[in-house]
Amino acid sequence: MSNSSNSIPNSSKDNANGRNALISTTSIIVGGIVIIVVAYLMIKCIQKIKMQKIKMYFRASRVISDESSESISKTVERTENVSMTTNDILRHVTMERFLHDIQKEKPIRLTPHDLKEFTNNFAVKLGSGGFGVAYKGQFPNGIQIAVKVLHRTMDKKAEEQFMAEIGIIVKTNHINLVRLYGFCYDSKIKALVYEHMEKGSLDRYLFNIKHRLEWLKLYEIAVGIAKGIRYLHEECQQRILHYDIKPENVLLDSSFSPKVADFGLAKLCNRDATHVTNTGGRGTPGYAAPEMWLPLPVTHKCDVYSYGMLLFEILGRRRNLELNANESQQWLPKWIWEMHEKGQLSRMMSICRIEEIQMEKAERICKVALCCVQFKAEARPLMSNVVRMLEGQEEIMTPPNPFQYFASYETTSTVNNESNSTCSMPSTSM
Repeated sequence: MSNSSNSIPNSSKDNANGRNALISTTSIIVGGIVIIVVAYLMIKCIQKIKMQKIKMYFRASRVISDESSESISKTVERTENVSMTTNDILRHVTMERFLHDIQKEKPIRLTPHDLKEFTNNFAVKLGSGGFGVAYKGQFPNGIQIAVKVLHRTMDKKAEEQFMAEIGIIVKTNHINLVRLYGFCYDSKIKALVYEHMEKGSLDRYLFNIKHRLEWLKLYEIAVGIAKGIRYLHEECQQRILHYDIKPENVLLDSSFSPKVADFGLAKLCNRDATHVTNTGGRGTPGYAAPEMWLPLPVTHKCDVYSYGMLLFEILGRRRNLELNANESQQWLPKWIWEMHEKGQLSRMMSICRIEEIQMEKAERICKVALCCVQFKAEARPLMSNVVRMLEGQEEIMTPPNPFQYFASYETTSTVNNESNSTCSMPSTSM
């Protein structure tokens, strides 16, 4: 009897344990299913929210033209029906955000991969210089760009140039200055991304007979360049010296509007500073002011001198130094001064093929150029005066001989007094 009675409780315990195990297993399975379903729903919800944000972004975006916006909206709608991952879409949105920042004039830091995509692996070369090579490229929305890649063997000077360009151009915003879209500073590649100027540089149209521009257009270009330099000198928060104004550093857009480019040699100086220290040679021979190669203080007036030399080349539509010309005309600036001194500017303009209807503007350019290339920096006008003189809003004072000092650096006090006279109305130095 005792054995029989003991077996009944044991059997009940076994049944209870079995039921508990079944319940536990069922609970785990059901719980797992619930967790999976909840996780799936959360993922779908997150993806839906992301897609809604993407659509809202494209609807709100004003970065690109209406046609491009419509095209991208269609692209986003198609992503619901094709196997395009959310990450792919978000990367597209990131690019649109980049373009949005570009529209808001915020230079963006790019990656080497970005540059390869934008330039089709650097397929089209635009030109090269002492510090690097420029390639043609395009943003996804069709904006044309120029990517200036610095040489890989970068020394300290090249790195200083890179950082100078970044630090300067981000502080500028003017219709007559080339615009910086972005930059790449990486161990593999260092580059600057500019707006692409369709017509290239000014030298192509000054010195190539096949691409000559009408003289009135050259006059407009001269005024535009002056306004760009005026902005650098007098309208920026900090004065900017370019140091290398020349035709190769003036780019032209599709309507031949000029933009001053290549700030590689530029240097910031405080507005209150009277001069900066010039360490090493700067500028280009033939355009560089005397103080650039003599032990003299270097001020913003060095750009005024270079601009004056550029004006001579606009007048003559030739290089300032041309050894194949008549002996008296080999150095254009001095020949123009001699013609001015003799009262023969009309003859000079005729030789330069300037039509009579344009001679008034040409005479203004001639006199302004002579004012700008005065040997002493303090005798040169401010660029604000230059703009007003070119536009006929300010009287142009008779310029003294700007080349008398070249014969002898040591001059008499009489010559010094004559050279100290300025070519524009008195102005307070910025």
